[in-house]
Parts: sequence; structure tokens; C-alpha cells
Amino acid sequence: MPNVICLIRVIVVSIMNDKSSKQVCLSDFMVKDLTVDKLRLIEVPDNATLADALNAMVANRVRAVPVAAAPGQWLGAGGSMIVESDKETGIATKQYIGVVTMLDVVAHIAGEEELENGLDKKMAAPVSSIIGHCPEGRSLWSLNPNTSIMDCMEILSKGIHRVLVPLDSNVENTSGPELVESASAYTMLTQMDLVSFFLDQSSHLQAILSRTVTDLSAVNDIVLAITSQARVKDAVKCMSMAMLNAVPIVEASSDEDDHTQLVDGKSRRVVGTFSASDRNPLFAPAPERELVTCHVTSTLAQVIRMATTKRVHRVWVVDKNDGLQGLVSLTDIIAAVRAAISTS
Repeated sequence: MPNVICLIRVIVVSIMNDKSSKQVCLSDFMVKDLTVDKLRLIEVPDNATLADALNAMVANRVRAVPVAAAPGQWLGAGGSMIVESDKETGIATKQYIGVVTMLDVVAHIAGEEELENGLDKKMAAPVSSIIGHCPEGRSLWSLNPNTSIMDCMEILSKGIHRVLVPLDSNVENTSGPELVESASAYTMLTQMDLVSFFLDQSSHLQAILSRTVTDLSAVNDIVLAITSQARVKDAVKCMSMAMLNAVPIVEASSDEDDHTQLVDGKSRRVVGTFSASDRNPLFAPAPERELVTCHVTSTLAQVIRMATTKRVHRVWVVDKNDGLQGLVSLTDIIAAVRAAISTS
């Protein structure tokens, strides 16, 4: 009899635990749940050269690095004051003054000065001098680890691609990004981290992830492209002016195309992807990037798996003949998931 009673107790506990786990919903999670396994923050000092920053991004396979300086000597990007302080004394030891992205690097290299004569000079420029070349670098945000996932989704669906997260913040509740923060250590939270989290929590999001990208209004039907006959130098300049990290390459259709400008890619056959993160600053040939595409009937789960597996921020939407129909970006995915949760 005692063994039977013990068995019944085990079954009851198991049922209660299963019920409890099912009661957990996505809104119960916080930002700190996404940063548990994050690696140390990759950063560069303000006196590092552009070449140093580029090497750091390539070596660590990241698309952006925060720039750290001595505290009190700079006004942070967007008026921010995000500092790292000693855990014991609270004294500020460094200040993060901005973020330099791969697109900043590309935009700087593709500037008006001729590359043939000025590349060495450009690569030797202090990284602090190119902060803000592109709009994303003109602000720097931190996000409290106790921020809800829903608020995090709201922020990362509005043009902010990455935020610093303090690892030991004493603020209990906050619902938005902060320009002022002090902590002994930080990590970086990106859109890719959040989208990967959606897959990890697919049991809570199955009803949404199983819907098509069309049904969720996640397809952006405005898509700018470069032609297959565009020169690398012209393509880089177009991307930097349009503030695009990646564009599709479409088949050149006629002599009427202006191969020095971005073109409307809608309904044109896509043959490749041109990405800022693939570009060698010397404009040497980059390895061929695999074309990552989906269809209007693809489920959101399928598109997320493509993006996270191939580490791309944009998936091109094509028809059966590889004609471009639009794109699904990480921003589009996050906005679609949040909207679906809010209306469910």
C-alpha cells in the first residue's frame, strides 16, 4: 500500500507540474530570460581604428560593436549616458558612446574620396569619427533586464535593431528603452536573439508560427534591388545612401536599367543577395552567399528557421519562377508576432 500511495503522489505532482507549465505564456517572460546564455560584450575603444573595428566584427561574427571611452569625455549617441561602473564602489570606469555597424563601415569606405587613393587613410580613421554615419548609430539604448517580452518586441519592431542590457540593474520595472544606465557589466540583445527565442518557445506560439507570412501581414511588398550588372562600388554607395544592410540582386532586364542605382525589384527574377556584412573593404570578391527565399504560402515558423539558420536579416519572397514578390525582415517578423499576440 505505501508504494501505491507514493506512486499516486508522483502522478499527482506530475499532473500539477504539467498544468503549471501550460499556464505559462509568452507575456510571463522578461528580457533577462533571453540573455541567460549570451556571450560577453564585444566592444572596441574609441581610439581604435576602423580596421580594428572591422576585424573585431569579422572575428566575432557580429554586425555591430559598441564603442567604449573614458567616462565624462563624450556625449553619448542620442544624448545617452550609459556607463560601466565598479560593482563595489559604483565609480564609472567607462562610457559607451555609440555603436558602429557594418553599414557604417561600408558607408565610410564608399564616401566621396576615391578608394584607390584613400583606402588606407579611411581604414586608419578613429572609429569614434564614423559613429552616426547611418541613422541607427545616432542613438544608443539600454533595456532593463526586467522588461517584459511584449515591451521588448514593441521596441525591436520600431527600427531599433539592438540594445545593451545591464546584467545587474537594480531597477525592478521598466517598460521602455533607457538613455541613462549604470551597471558593472552589459550584454547585447539583438533582433536575431528575439526571433530565435520565438522558435525556442514555439509551444507557446504554435498558433501564430503555423500561420502564413501573408496571413500575418509580414510581407513587405516594397523591395529595392540592384541589377546583376551593377558594379560593387556603385552597389555599396546605393546601400549606404538608402541605409540598407542587404539588397537582392535581380537579373538585368534591358539596356534601360541604370546599373548605378537601386531599382524596383518587384516581379523581377532574383539571382543573389548583396550584403554589407559580406563585403571586404578592399572590394575583393566575396564568397557567394546562398540565396534565402520563401513563398507567400510559407509559414512564419519556416521563415524564422531560414533566417536564424542562415543568419540573414531579410528573406526574399518569390514566386515559382523566382520573381520577387517582397521581403520578410526580422522587424516584420517581430511586429507580426506582437500584433498577433495582442489581438488573440
